[in-house]
Amino acid sequence: MQGNVPLTARHYINGRWETGVTTGNSENPSDTREVVATYERADRNQTELAIRAAAEAFGAWSVSTPQRRADALDQIGSEILARKDELGSLLAREEGKTLPEAVGEAARAGNIFKFFAGEALRGGGESVPSVRPGVGVEITREPVGVVGLIAPWNFPLAIPAWKIAPALAYGNSVIFKPAELVPACGWALAEIISRASLPAGTFNLVMGSGREVGQTMVDSPLVDALSFTGSVPTGERILQSTAARRAKVQLEMGGKNPLVVLADADLDQAVECAVNGSYFSTGQRCTASSRLIVESSIHDAFVLRLRQRLSALKVGHAMERGIDIGPVVDRSQLDQNLSYIEIARGEGAEHVWGGERIERASPGYYMNPALFLAKPEHRVAREEIFGPVACVLRADDYEHALVLANDTPFGLCAGICTTSLKHATHFKRHAQVGMVMVNLPTAGVDFHVPFGGRKGSSHGPREQGRYAAEFYTTVKTAYTMA
Repeated sequence: MQGNVPLTARHYINGRWETGVTTGNSENPSDTREVVATYERADRNQTELAIRAAAEAFGAWSVSTPQRRADALDQIGSEILARKDELGSLLAREEGKTLPEAVGEAARAGNIFKFFAGEALRGGGESVPSVRPGVGVEITREPVGVVGLIAPWNFPLAIPAWKIAPALAYGNSVIFKPAELVPACGWALAEIISRASLPAGTFNLVMGSGREVGQTMVDSPLVDALSFTGSVPTGERILQSTAARRAKVQLEMGGKNPLVVLADADLDQAVECAVNGSYFSTGQRCTASSRLIVESSIHDAFVLRLRQRLSALKVGHAMERGIDIGPVVDRSQLDQNLSYIEIARGEGAEHVWGGERIERASPGYYMNPALFLAKPEHRVAREEIFGPVACVLRADDYEHALVLANDTPFGLCAGICTTSLKHATHFKRHAQVGMVMVNLPTAGVDFHVPFGGRKGSSHGPREQGRYAAEFYTTVKTAYTMA
């Protein structure tokens, strides 16, 4: 994975590395002259081969011992952690995340596999007495079956890890489709998994388009459950298709997350929460705090300090030391970001800082982080942009701030900066989201606790932590007469 020699990424189907029907290239968004990987692309027929392999492998893996599953996941996690610098470098080159962030993501992926190694051993279930004399009741969990996993490009190691690890831990077989922008990261993860002595067909990597690979997984009657992270329109189409055949589905989609800053907040701390949550990872996080809701009495002081902080941020090549923000992932995302800058200006939002494309020593998709003062009806305050663009909304008081925070079709996460226990407690209960942060950035979650939202952000059981069992297993109740 070192140097500038492109990787050759192949499919992993039924325990073998396979070529595809066509090939594609992934490029380095920090330096578009560099091809990071040449990867194989599958069609529907090849995807169906992987699905059938997973279906055939499910029977044996579903009744494998907890120790075997734990050992395999522990081995995978150990290798990821041992190679986190190497994997982080690959991630930074292919996705554009700064190197420290990328290495941190690789470590998180390793820890996720380690966590679910433990979950495989812990299992679950209970024995309870029946209301009828002499009857015993056992409640157990069993694997769902063949699970299709469709991952996004913005966390190309961590999100696949938090889907693959629980799927395998609970005895399911897997077909994994990474995003086409990051095939090398998907291949690197699969290459490590391939050495974990899993039965052939238990884990399969298939790369290609959503139209070919993804839709085949969605439509296949052999795929019992499907977990998807990506855009709202795609998630809605998946939900409709899977509902027609009653497959189990889990969707993580968009966010337009608020960070409320009250007048009693530590202003420096609040600015750091805003900068981290809104702009790090180039704003390409579903948990990014793109709506900064600030109480009126400190509004101007907050905006001034935030502008000063933004002016000091360094945008550049993801592999360079001292860089705060890397490039946008590709040209289409950059174009979308820049179009929203013009929309914000056109609707009358007040431009405070940034938003322009910038040049660096290497050709890449660089832009300055952008900040606007907006009104709740402005599109920049309502629609997910998925880039380093945030807006400030003025709130009269805490009650008004809470109304503004909940005034969105999304409900992934929300944050509040305050020294008031009363307001923090009330906000944790009344924010209409799945995750709440108090005096912390909205982006940044632990690997051992549930992840997910409400409203238009999520559908189905939570991801991560022990709650992952709700999606990757099904409950069985058995009665026995003594």
